[in-house]
Formats: sequence, structure tokens, C-alpha cells
Amino acid sequence: MACLLLVEDDEAVRSMVEAYLARAGHTVVTANDGIAALMHVRQAPPDLIVMDMGLPKLNGWQTTQRLRTRRDSAKIPIIALTAYALDGDRQRALDVGCDAFESKPIDFASLLATIQRLLAQ
Repeated sequence: MACLLLVEDDEAVRSMVEAYLARAGHTVVTANDGIAALMHVRQAPPDLIVMDMGLPKLNGWQTTQRLRTRRDSAKIPIIALTAYALDGDRQRALDVGCDAFESKPIDFASLLATIQRLLAQ
């Protein structure tokens, strides 16, 4: 299947999502903040990124914006996965460059369907 980068600062959430995606057949690598995500993408670009927006050091909004300006990551699909679920948050995620938006608590069937849809494009 695909190599996914999961960027999530909450260890429990990161472990749960990583296990779910691995059971679905994906290779999952993780980063716990935006700076680590940028470094990982530079070293080994993934097929898709699942990005928490409330990250330390460099939040998901800023990280996504930076990824979209770099040649090595401009086309990598990014899914915003966040507890920020107000009306404007979805549009804000799309405006900074995310390709899709999934809210927490996580609907794993929806997340997997979104991953599959973006990878097929």
C-alpha cells in the first residue's frame, strides 16, 4: 500500500491512528510536531500526510503552508485531522493547502475512505 506520514503530538492518538492505518495495510511513519514533519518529508517524502493542526513548535496550519511552497512536497496530499471543528476551520484548512478535512473524534471509516480517495487521484 502507501507510505503515510502521521503528524500528531498526542501520543495516545498517534498510537491509535498509526495502528489503525497499519492494519489497513499502510506503512506509517510519525512525527510529533511540525518541524519534525518538515524534516521527515525532506528526507523521505511520503505518499500522503495526515496532519494534526494543533501541534507544538510549528502548528499544522504553518507546516502545511510551508509544505505547499516546497518542490519536494507541493503535490503530496494532506488531510487535516483536528479537534478544531468550527465552521471556519474546515475552510481554513483547505485555504492553507490541505486536500481534505477530518475532525476528531476520529471516524476511522471516513478517514480511510478519504485516504483511499486522495491516493487514487
